[in-house]
Amino acid sequence: MPARRPSPHTLPEVAGGGLLDRRLFLRRGLVLATATAAAHTASATPDDDLPWLHEPGAPFTPYGQPSPHERLTARRIGANRAVPGNGVSFTPLEELEGIITPNGLHFERHHNGVPQIDPARHTLTLHGRVKQPLVFDVKSLLRYPMRSQLLFIECGGNSNAGWHQSPIQRPAGSVHGLISCAEWTGVPLSVLLDEAGVEPDARWVIAEGADAGAMNMSIPLAKMREDCLIGLYQNGERLRPEQGYPMRLIVPGWEGVLHVKWLQRLELSAQPVMSRNETAKYTELLPSGKARQFTFTMDCKSLITSPSHGQSLKQPDIYQVSGLAWSGHGRIRRVEVSADGGRSWADAALDGPVLPRCLTRFRIPWRWNGQPAVLKSRAIDERGNRQPERAALVAERGRAGYFHYNGIVAWAIDDDGRVSHTY
Repeated sequence: MPARRPSPHTLPEVAGGGLLDRRLFLRRGLVLATATAAAHTASATPDDDLPWLHEPGAPFTPYGQPSPHERLTARRIGANRAVPGNGVSFTPLEELEGIITPNGLHFERHHNGVPQIDPARHTLTLHGRVKQPLVFDVKSLLRYPMRSQLLFIECGGNSNAGWHQSPIQRPAGSVHGLISCAEWTGVPLSVLLDEAGVEPDARWVIAEGADAGAMNMSIPLAKMREDCLIGLYQNGERLRPEQGYPMRLIVPGWEGVLHVKWLQRLELSAQPVMSRNETAKYTELLPSGKARQFTFTMDCKSLITSPSHGQSLKQPDIYQVSGLAWSGHGRIRRVEVSADGGRSWADAALDGPVLPRCLTRFRIPWRWNGQPAVLKSRAIDERGNRQPERAALVAERGRAGYFHYNGIVAWAIDDDGRVSHTY
């Protein structure tokens, strides 16, 4: 006798707001009402009206491209009009699935455009407080032992619109899309440091890029030894120019500005260089009058990407709430979701593998009854760090903040099913 399908109206709730047991998506009997309607519509199309069933397809191409029907899935560019090469482009998080960002959609931050570097003329110099200064060309680095790791990179200014007095109404990726996740492959920096020999008084490494902006940043030597890479590959292929070709720095879990692109120089020093991006920027005044400086690690954070701003729910039904969570401190341990504005919470399911300093996809089914609702998610990492409510974050950091915003993001669903950003 076939198993009886549970009715969407009799499924057990584990929290208020219609949140259901996360395991329901694993049950073969759970069928959404919209799936039946979609199947009926598909079967109504005659085969004669589908030319791809009868005509030969396109020939091979040297490098694959997305379908033309997906051309609207693209980075959103937020350029600086005064300086065309200075600005950002956002990853459209709400249009993607899983945790890996395609190379062509990885977010960008440039200070003076994208240099077109000839790898045959590019070198990396390792000098300063070392016993033997070294110079590496690209071909020599490509022969060194390498390591691959799935890691997110997040700009320190990601989500900074959350500091505004009123919630900004843009798609999730256009506000929070200065984060992407990829498999990075490169040479462990510890190998090069050991080869050069580090002087006892060295404490910092000053990294400099080969772009016209000569971007330079100071990073503690201990972090560089621990897990940093000279990145040479992204998702299996050589870096693209906008991601630092022919080489970049990878600093796992730390703010994106430290992942210096087009890397050309590493200088070991006894103190930080105190560059513009360590003084005028990335330093914030607190309500106490003290300033936050060298706030390297990206904090525990999550974001519901579906449903989110600009999307809509067509009718009362069971929907999948899905999103991303991450922490520069390590693995995500738990993600909780609320559908009643935070009065009650339910545990979401985490897609595996859950890796340290990597995006984690979470999911939970939700029965929307057609009434107004507010969706929230909050992440907890393996060290016990918990994503704060926006009000608590503003109370702690004040209104002068710009960087490292990790407050809980809330989406309001009205009775027509439209989704908007709310505080």
